[in-house]
Amino acid sequence: MKPSLKQHIAQAMGKEVSSAVPVSGGDISLAYKIDLEGEGLFCKYHKGAQGFAMLEAEKRGLEAIAATGTIRTPQVMHLGKLDHGACLLLEYVERGHPSDQSMARFGEQLAGLHTYKHSSFGWDTDNFIGSLTQTNTPRKTWPEFYAAERLSPQLRMACDKGLLSRDEVPGENLMEARLRDLCSETRPSLIHGDLWGGNYLISTRGEGYLIDPSVSYSHPGMDLAMSRLFGGFSPAFYSGYASAASDLMPEQDEIELYQLYYLLVHLNLFGLSYAGSVKRILRRFF
Repeated sequence: MKPSLKQHIAQAMGKEVSSAVPVSGGDISLAYKIDLEGEGLFCKYHKGAQGFAMLEAEKRGLEAIAATGTIRTPQVMHLGKLDHGACLLLEYVERGHPSDQSMARFGEQLAGLHTYKHSSFGWDTDNFIGSLTQTNTPRKTWPEFYAAERLSPQLRMACDKGLLSRDEVPGENLMEARLRDLCSETRPSLIHGDLWGGNYLISTRGEGYLIDPSVSYSHPGMDLAMSRLFGGFSPAFYSGYASAASDLMPEQDEIELYQLYYLLVHLNLFGLSYAGSVKRILRRFF
């Protein structure tokens, strides 16, 4: 850990950093378990001009989820800007070993989060998914929002990078029209927005925590689609969710349709290994 970062944390928290041990913190940040005179905290650090905006979006997302009282997030302790980047300090939560009971309860709690509704799809500001900007201009209908604020920006980016050709990309109006037929009706739900297996944990007390959110008011199927894309969620999790909100569970075709967004994000972040999956879904639905 940089001495300037240690100094910033000490000044912000009024305690000296006794130790800082690197831990897994994602693909785009540095992360540490720090000891502040006996108090353990999690520190995430982003370097560069965009670092503060990314961590501020994460902070706001964590606080929005926590405010619902439905599911836990680590408590936000401090957000700070440094000359060379930014840092976010969170409560340190020790990982435990998930049981069927704890995963079922976690599924029920996620369903509870999805009952928090809004008048429009979107968010009050743009935020991030990974290191990519996620636009959140409010829209009245889900097909309009998914086409304009999720699929179109990622498709344009993929074309600009040469990862897709223009003739492989449907127009926004066509996508919206098709989505009106393909998507189940829903009111805007508060979602985590990037719910892969690395963005939750079960504590040593068996309590589920959401971390590193990309929140918006969207279709609840988005969280379920991402959770199924790369694995990491047990059958007990889905049973728990269904027991609390079976009416929110989308069918498999709709799950695949919502996975398109996350595959596009991975295409733009990590390259052509995701192109085949993206093209297959585009051909199938559009």
